[in-house]
Order: sequence, then C-alpha cells, then structure tokens
Amino acid sequence: MRALQALGPIAGCDVVLVDGGPRETRRFADAGAQLTPVVTASGTEGKGGGTGWPIADGTADAVVAEWSGFRGKDLAELAEADRVLKAGGRLLVVHDYGRDDVSRLRGENPDHRLWSRRDGPFLSVGFRIRVIHCFWTFDSVEAAGTFLADAFGAAGREFAATLTRPRLSYNVAIYHRTRGEVAASA
Repeated sequence: MRALQALGPIAGCDVVLVDGGPRETRRFADAGAQLTPVVTASGTEGKGGGTGWPIADGTADAVVAEWSGFRGKDLAELAEADRVLKAGGRLLVVHDYGRDDVSRLRGENPDHRLWSRRDGPFLSVGFRIRVIHCFWTFDSVEAAGTFLADAFGAAGREFAATLTRPRLSYNVAIYHRTRGEVAASA
C-alpha cells in the first residue's frame, strides 16, 4: 500500500478499485481512500469502448487494478480509466513482475516479459514501472521446504531442495501513469 500511496496518492482521495474483492476493498478503506468499486465482468454499455463504468467523468483521483485489469493493450480500457480520472489523476496497475523465485515455482508466464518491454502493452502507452521487491520469509529452510511442498507439490519439493536460505524473492510491478499520458507510438 505504501508504494500505491507514493504513486497515487490514495489516502483521502477518490479511488476507483477495479475488480477488487472484499479484502482489497477493506485494505483501501483502511488506508483512507474514498472508494468506488467497479466490477468489469458485469460492465454495462457506455463510454470507453463498451466498458461503461457507472462513474461520472472526471471524478476519480486514482484508478487502481490489482492483478486483474489492464492485461493487454486495450485502448478502450485506458480511455475509460482516463474518462473517470480528474485532470492529473493516476492510473495504477499492479501485476506480478516475474524474474523471481515465486514465478519460477508457478511456471513461466509470457506476459511478465511482454509487459515490461518498451513495445509492450504498458510502456508503449505512457506507463512507467516501479518494481517492488518482496520476500516470503520463513523461520528455517526446513519450514520453507514444508510450505513449498504443501503449496506447490512436486515443483515445490524440487525447488525446496535448492534453498540455501529461508527466503524466496517475489517481485511485484506497479505500472503507473497520469491521466492522458500516451507515448507517441501508441
């Protein structure tokens, strides 16, 4: 939440949360956001290429999507976010960045490499990227191994056999841009 606050801000602001569940909604409310949740799967026809969020134009300080929306270069989706943002409003998109221990466990995801490319769906349309380096930390290598085996089965056991410390790296990307910022190549 600190990174979103630094890039947003979030506290005391009008925030549209895209496809957030109860846990995310509570977390943003606890951070002091004036929250408007949007569920895109049940969106209605309207502005922004049919996504049609039921939010008035220019009313949000920030639009945040965590691991759900903005997975590709969808200009209608970006237009809808820009429509609801105030001048100077921020679009913040959180996704796994890859290139870490956790992504190795879950298997290669081609999106991770594509998303961080200059010609990818984020950087080519005016987003910048901030990578947050996180860690899963355990009391011991054995405790990590037990967790990995329980959570990931054979892949977890195989990975656990290579551990030399009770910690796994996990990188999270926050793609961010100010309303209307679009690269010339978009």
